[in-house]
Amino acid sequence: MAFYNRVGSLLRQSTKNNNVIAPVPMSSMLNSIRCMSSMKLFVGGLSYGTDESSLREAFSGFGEVVEARVITDRESGRSKGFGFVSFSSTESASSAVSAMDGQALHGRNIRVSYAQERTGGRPGGNFGGNFGNSGGYRAF
Repeated sequence: MAFYNRVGSLLRQSTKNNNVIAPVPMSSMLNSIRCMSSMKLFVGGLSYGTDESSLREAFSGFGEVVEARVITDRESGRSKGFGFVSFSSTESASSAVSAMDGQALHGRNIRVSYAQERTGGRPGGNFGGNFGNSGGYRAF
């Protein structure tokens, strides 16, 4: 419901006096839609001792957690200090962002924001052989 209200208000902003249409920047509209429809959160600043079950437990008070994932180094298996939490509803994700951003978790203040799907590789391009970062999610 909040999603439709937000889109409606953006469309109303695009009209001016005497029904002359002035365009709302498309990037602004897409950004708002992306935020409202995102159920996946980026969690940065995690303690190296935080695992997937403790991350899930920390966020489960805000709604049904579909997935909690701590990103680890391939070779060492050690946490990279960030992860992702996916919720079953946008309302749960929104309340988790509001409540958890800047809070302490296992002795570290974490950053929580909406995740955004990556569309391209790293700046500087792909170094051939599909070794570049060409997908996944990042902080929004």
